[in-house]
Amino acid sequence: MRTIISFAALFLSVILLQLSTGGVGPLDAISGLTLEFSTEQIGLLGSAHFLGFFIGCWWAPRLMGNIGHSRAFAVCTALGAMGLIGHTLTDNAYVWALLRVASGTCVAGAYTVIEAWLNAKVTNETRGRAMGTYRIVDMGASLGAQLIIAVLPPASYVSYNLLAILCCASLLPLTLTKASQPKTPDAPRLRPKLAWRSSPLAVAGVIVAALSSASFRMVGPVYGQEVGLDVDQIAFFLASFVLGGALAQYPVGWLADKYDRRWVLIWLSAAAVLSSFVTMAASGTGTVGVMLTAGFFGLTTFPIFSVSSAHANDFATTEERVELSAALMFWFALGAIASPYVSSTLIQSFGPGALFAFVALGHLGLIVFGLARMRSRPTPEERTNYVYAPRTSFTIGRLLKRAREE
Repeated sequence: MRTIISFAALFLSVILLQLSTGGVGPLDAISGLTLEFSTEQIGLLGSAHFLGFFIGCWWAPRLMGNIGHSRAFAVCTALGAMGLIGHTLTDNAYVWALLRVASGTCVAGAYTVIEAWLNAKVTNETRGRAMGTYRIVDMGASLGAQLIIAVLPPASYVSYNLLAILCCASLLPLTLTKASQPKTPDAPRLRPKLAWRSSPLAVAGVIVAALSSASFRMVGPVYGQEVGLDVDQIAFFLASFVLGGALAQYPVGWLADKYDRRWVLIWLSAAAVLSSFVTMAASGTGTVGVMLTAGFFGLTTFPIFSVSSAHANDFATTEERVELSAALMFWFALGAIASPYVSSTLIQSFGPGALFAFVALGHLGLIVFGLARMRSRPTPEERTNYVYAPRTSFTIGRLLKRAREE
């Protein structure tokens, strides 16, 4: 309880930020459908978000070093609020894409500050409880962000302003806290080659993880509408994916600690291929069938990033792990930038099932590459602990480093 109280301001900021920025993706997709944006334009909005996310990941540590934690957080939330409010001024899809770059920058920048602050304040005695609470808060708020879409009318002044208010409200807990700001850590060097040198399979895994999650979360509402779901049902459709991913963490983590992680990745990808085709087949089975398959899809695809990260860390030294985490996030961001636009283009050309065919093709490629990599070298005898790895910032590795080694 003391841990929760001591980090209450940070966790409350996470909740408010996640409700705001986590809700804008599906709201934009549904609003785009209402405003008769093309499927390709809706995919562009998702790709623009992850372009901003990449910019924020790189820029935020340097901004924090120049002006401090609280001011950097204020800058990032201001960008997010402006991006949200700007949606009400125009219905031009390409202007919305520019606004989504601001929203993506806000997400990465704000999480960079929160995680740097959290890492500086935890001790060896409180780290486990703090990380457990952070994981629950982040996943719970992400789930809530999908559900909030059920009550927000699309393409509405009220909807975007409500999300902007939540974004601004996330400023209050962090800026009003009486706790002193911690010392600003140095920005991690961005070395994408480090991830490839440590594990080419892990790089492929995080790219495929980005392909799955970014496509589904940004373009999934288009699929939902195509298969006959109402707006409130689309919210539960997206929430089912997040819930499935959350439920998968413990059993997949147990498997990844007990067995060869390459086999765990391969079998997860095989299950993801199956879930993709099951989801396509269930499109005509009614609302319950669509919801269950979305949960199954999240169950099989969501843990792939964390398993890939754990596998890469098995081949890294203690000194490399923070920079390795940043390198893996770099590859994830590249995959996330490309995948919503590609998947939306495929849906526009071949129909809604093309979304899951695209995902299945990516996982088939990961299976083939994984089998090939198993012939290249053995798995290390000493391995790090499996840790759920949020896809939040380049600095998350500092929080996870101790947990992997203990």
